[in-house]
Amino acid sequence: MNERLVDVERALAHAEADALVQRLSEEVEKHYGVTDVELFLVDYRLSALLPLGGGEALTHPGHPAWRSFDHQSEVFDDDVLFLPVTMRGDRIGVLRLASVPGDDEAAHGELARLAASLAHEVAAVRGSTDAYLVAARARRLTLAAEMQWELLPGRSRSRPSFSLAGQLEPAYAVRGDSFDWADDGHRLWMSAVNGSGEGVAAAMLTSLATHALRNARRGGLELADQAALADQAIFAHYRGEQHLAALLLSVDLDSGVVTAVDAGSPRLLLLRGEEASDVELEAQLPLGMFDGTIYRPQTFDLEVGDRLFVISDGVYDAANQTGGRYGDTALTRFVRHSRRQSPLDAVRALLGELRAHVSADLVDDAVVVCLDWNGPKSQ
Repeated sequence: MNERLVDVERALAHAEADALVQRLSEEVEKHYGVTDVELFLVDYRLSALLPLGGGEALTHPGHPAWRSFDHQSEVFDDDVLFLPVTMRGDRIGVLRLASVPGDDEAAHGELARLAASLAHEVAAVRGSTDAYLVAARARRLTLAAEMQWELLPGRSRSRPSFSLAGQLEPAYAVRGDSFDWADDGHRLWMSAVNGSGEGVAAAMLTSLATHALRNARRGGLELADQAALADQAIFAHYRGEQHLAALLLSVDLDSGVVTAVDAGSPRLLLLRGEEASDVELEAQLPLGMFDGTIYRPQTFDLEVGDRLFVISDGVYDAANQTGGRYGDTALTRFVRHSRRQSPLDAVRALLGELRAHVSADLVDDAVVVCLDWNGPKSQ
């Protein structure tokens, strides 16, 4: 392996949590002659790239940094190299490096690897420093939104068998809607919550449900039992005065068989080929409505190339100033036309279309999760 690459990666691994970019800048100047390094972090709404060191946000989609982010590829523009900063499919931002020779392909490849190393380091230290979370904010989050974003497993995830992404709106003021996922090489577990209530109270209800589901999942319980445990936890605390609609899914990565529990859930739409349709599930009681609810799992098969969308009612019920709903027709049309977009680009585009429909920030919470099934894990 290239000695200079090893030296820079070692220095990056030993850098202080809040000084990763500073240390990277020092090292790439010494080893590669790069004179200027800046990390741009994608904001909570996925609509701005914000420089870690402060300064002007990049919002124009045609900017080279956005091209690098959108296409997840190197963009070289007038001696400036833009590289995606991505960790296992989770897009963190873009690295900008100035004064990079255009004809040194080896250096470009090594710098791309360093951008990926930076992504892993940022992901590793975000729990111990606020530097990267604060820099990714175009404005202040509400307390409820702070709680909700801390719950999330990330915004996108990929491995050979699937690609996955989710997004919340209004990003800076979301209250109760949320999503969660985890995979262990054999199964992908997913949940989406259509929250209720206002402000911190809604965030607390969602937090209780999410942690109860995680506790059950990590305890080795099957999907229906996960729903039952979360149902019991919510009922024990709220005694039926508050409850929560949720959709729980488990995908067998060896076969593509999906197990589902519809607990008063968000909608589940399937894009197969060019046809979009609702996945019909047995509607069961929301979590926490009654004591001791028994949940029944259902199964259906995914085919290679299938795309699933999980959509909360804050999407299709979003109304503009004249009261016109976004509605089922527009939603189905969007799903059909989303095929060429990655899951993250699809959820971002759908929520952008929704904001354009209402001509403002969304009033009600909305959650969108998109899953692409690429085939069994061996493929």
